[in-house]
Amino acid sequence: MTATTALIGFTAWTLALVALAVTWRVIEVLRGKPANSWTRGAAIESPGLVKRAEHAHLNCLENLPIFAAIVLGAQLLGKMALVDAVACWILYARIAQSVVHLISTHPLLVLVRATFFGVQIALFAYLLWNLAA
Repeated sequence: MTATTALIGFTAWTLALVALAVTWRVIEVLRGKPANSWTRGAAIESPGLVKRAEHAHLNCLENLPIFAAIVLGAQLLGKMALVDAVACWILYARIAQSVVHLISTHPLLVLVRATFFGVQIALFAYLLWNLAA
């Protein structure tokens, strides 16, 4: 898997998570709930899975620009082979983090999720260090 493919996969995963939350809202509207009943900034009563999907989506948005900047930087520096070597692991760690988040927020699973997050951060740091060298 190339870094570009992994970046596209990361982006697709981010969109899939938001689609999960949006699907719930669409179903609610089809059931008769007014479309404007979700006031911006107000607490929303949504099922746990939907709330976790929203949070997993926001977590993806935190790292997606970092990953994109690293891939772009590697491309501009002519060092894509470096990023290609580990990009799939960044994607796998992101998907694993999100799946664990969707399953539960049990304290043990939060630690598992944090481990997958740590893998991503460590790989970002490794790539930045080596791109700067």
